[in-house]
Amino acid sequence: MNNSEAASGLTGNLNLISNDEEILAQYLKETNLEKVNRAATPVYPKETIYTRYIKRLLDLAIAIPVFAVALPFNLIFGICTFFDVGHPVFYKQARSGKDGKPFLLVKFRNMNEKKDKDGRLLPTAQRVTKFGRIMRKFSLDELLNFWSVLKGDMSIIGPRPLPITFVERMSERHKKRNAVRPGLECPRIIKGDSKQCQYQNQFENDIWYVENVSFHNDLKMLIMLFSMTFELKKRDRAAEGAGYFAGYDENGVATTLNRFKRMYPETWIKVIEGSN
Repeated sequence: MNNSEAASGLTGNLNLISNDEEILAQYLKETNLEKVNRAATPVYPKETIYTRYIKRLLDLAIAIPVFAVALPFNLIFGICTFFDVGHPVFYKQARSGKDGKPFLLVKFRNMNEKKDKDGRLLPTAQRVTKFGRIMRKFSLDELLNFWSVLKGDMSIIGPRPLPITFVERMSERHKKRNAVRPGLECPRIIKGDSKQCQYQNQFENDIWYVENVSFHNDLKMLIMLFSMTFELKKRDRAAEGAGYFAGYDENGVATTLNRFKRMYPETWIKVIEGSN
């Protein structure tokens, strides 16, 4: 990724993060990250002929025809996006790739640039357009990701690529999710705790995948991915989650701003007071 692309992507990353999230992320990093790293269980990424060669060939075998078939649809989506949100049509952001190497992820824009009275962007759920909701519901905004697969930045199955600003907040254990190429999706194989933060469950699922990559598991996840993509029940990603990954709480659990404020209200007040 060249310097201009990196600058563009980094700008997108910075726009994601609110002031409060930056304050909390810094606090959690300074207070808990070292303790989390000391307690973390080592990760042993699986390396086989499949992971080195065959998985990439299968990615190309799927991505080439899908990209070709999707090309005329992407042209239509691009025109619709232009009339929906204007220029630019594409949303570009630096994401963390294999071994932590950044790459530029490109999607169709599906949010407007409306801001509050203080000049800050409104929450995601309030900026997604009607057309954008349709694109998100059926994952049509992610069809361009097949280009990233063709380039070798991504795989069909693998941990979803995160904004690069999140990586420095992660434990050494969870950074190992970047031992493989990021993917379009890494469907949940291990259930996790429904009461935990979505990031904690997803990161642990990603680590399980890194240690258990195989043709059988990829095939199982591919079937799950198709099911997730074409299921008819309403899926609005704008409403998913409760914020962005901020770090680890005192129990070593990955957390978001909203979860931390809910779980540790007194600590949060002290954090805010200490930042002023």
